[in-house]
Amino acid sequence: MPQPLQPFPSTADCLPESSLSLCLLASGSKGNAIYVSSGNTRILIDAGLSGAEMERRFRSRQILPQDLDALVVTHEHSDHLQGVGVLARKYGIPVYISPATYREAEKKMGRISGITHFSCGSGFCIQDIRLHPFSTAHDASDPAGFTLQANGKKIGIATDLGVATAMVRHHLSDCTCLVLEANHDQRMLEDGPYPWPIKQRIKGRTGHLSNEAARDLLRCICHHNLTHVILGHISETNNRPDKALAVVSEGLLQNMAPRFTVALQHAPAPLIAL
Repeated sequence: MPQPLQPFPSTADCLPESSLSLCLLASGSKGNAIYVSSGNTRILIDAGLSGAEMERRFRSRQILPQDLDALVVTHEHSDHLQGVGVLARKYGIPVYISPATYREAEKKMGRISGITHFSCGSGFCIQDIRLHPFSTAHDASDPAGFTLQANGKKIGIATDLGVATAMVRHHLSDCTCLVLEANHDQRMLEDGPYPWPIKQRIKGRTGHLSNEAARDLLRCICHHNLTHVILGHISETNNRPDKALAVVSEGLLQNMAPRFTVALQHAPAPLIAL
């Protein structure tokens, strides 16, 4: 049976550590995985590649999967879920997932013994990392974005959302580092090869953020202490990394411009220490 979460502890109840770092091991429609470490606690957000490919990505960044303290699932789409079951079983990694997502994902993941349920809107700690899941507009059962806090730093994860709601802007408003979706260029999507219904899904309110929508969101929440922005979930058909970077970064005040990184599908992004 899934284990209940303990009440949200105060920040003082979370163990102090000396750093917070992250690495996008994969980002895109073929698979997504984000590694976050406080130095003491190691968390994987999604595992959307095969178990073998996830292990290859771990080795490339000298990450030991047996050291992972938790695997957190944002939603049940296969590009976020594919490797969850095999990694959880092979390495005994506890899985954190919302009840609605679990109902949709259970058969795909297979039998997993260590399941803990979370609810969007209710924060919780995994050792010294404080997580807060929030609802996003995406065509899944209970899709979640996340903020993760430790050591005075805050990471915001906002991919797989068709529109940046006021709730999304609120949760991302004071991040040190932001993982931000820049899925498609509007003209490339409209002129591209996808069937019309898929184009409508992608650009709809429960689809994915365009470069322009990501730019507008960033302008709303950018502040002096936002040091890194990682652009993710970039379409290989309907976007280009250089185009995404140029559009999302335009118009930012020079004294508030964060450092940008573009995460790609076929190779891990650099490890970023905050």
